[in-house]
Amino acid sequence: MQRIYFDNAATTALSSEALQAMMPYLTEKFGNPSSIYSYGRESKMAIEQARKSVAKILNTSPGSIFFTSGGTESSNTAILAAVQDLGCKHIITSPIEHHATLHTVEHLAAQGIVSASYVKLTSNEHVDLEHLEALLASSQEKTLVTLMHANNEIGNLMDIKAVGLLCKKYNAIFHSDTVQTVGHYPIDLKDTHVHFINGAGHKFHGPKGVGILYINEEISIKPLISGGAQERNMRAGTENLYGIVGFAKALEEASNHHETDTSHILSLKYYMVDALQQAFPEIIFNGDTKGNSLYTVLNVAFPHTPKTEMLLFNLDMAGICVSGGSACSSGASSVSHVIKSIHGATANNLVPIRFSFCKHNTKEEIDQVIEKIKELI
Repeated sequence: MQRIYFDNAATTALSSEALQAMMPYLTEKFGNPSSIYSYGRESKMAIEQARKSVAKILNTSPGSIFFTSGGTESSNTAILAAVQDLGCKHIITSPIEHHATLHTVEHLAAQGIVSASYVKLTSNEHVDLEHLEALLASSQEKTLVTLMHANNEIGNLMDIKAVGLLCKKYNAIFHSDTVQTVGHYPIDLKDTHVHFINGAGHKFHGPKGVGILYINEEISIKPLISGGAQERNMRAGTENLYGIVGFAKALEEASNHHETDTSHILSLKYYMVDALQQAFPEIIFNGDTKGNSLYTVLNVAFPHTPKTEMLLFNLDMAGICVSGGSACSSGASSVSHVIKSIHGATANNLVPIRFSFCKHNTKEEIDQVIEKIKELI
């Protein structure tokens, strides 16, 4: 059975270019980067070259890029450092953030370490910038704003530059979870007022288990993980050498082919929107589907019926890989917090499915999926 993979927002296939770049560091170039002899120096050089490559693509200095295990570690580091090292006592976030952000904020608020405010969403599920400014203007304490650049479930894109300017106006620290946009959109950090962003290699055909944290050089924080001097004293632990090399290569490939890949993937998304609307007039789309939205993500809700409630399971049985929301909660049967925030009490009457695309997908695959859904419901 040939599988159809439409869950690229959860993870992507490792590119052959990234694998090829990684192979020497999985085999003969195995030295510990902290060692002083040639094997170690060779590994250290590869990491620093990767750092320079990433920094150039994001238009920042290599000194502001730190390699981590992925988006979750990077978000946790940024949020905790803003509180512990930068003096933030108030956090503004949104109800549809990734759990790496929401659970961290909830934990800090539950302990009484910070107060938390949640910015309202507009009618098409974007962050309400007027409400954000009102929250910032009324805040009596040093504030951290942590808002994702693009939502991983519904795809809505935030105006990161506009939020950055608001944070600058009110002297707030700004962290943006850019896991879904690093490797998919050009990001110019010299032209964006932000203190922290994060990325994860496996979202753009790089390896799993490696990510980045950008730390604006105007601020100084302490490490989240202690025990060694790696990553210029910012993250203890032997570096994920081959992962770092693969991350940089995958980001380079994504950057080089950005326009071609974006055009192809966006055409797939719009093709599926039209095909779904024609085949199932009763469905609704979650998020700003044809507006300011990720070109990779399409979230559609079917009315809840005995047949649609088994749709994810039956599509899997047919070899079609999709999700009901975030892969981080894929084992859960309940409707995600994002869909609940959008639809409130009516969320339980819906069966949301997220289709997310990559450069390898085709319109023929979409046709097959539509036919299979017709057959099932």
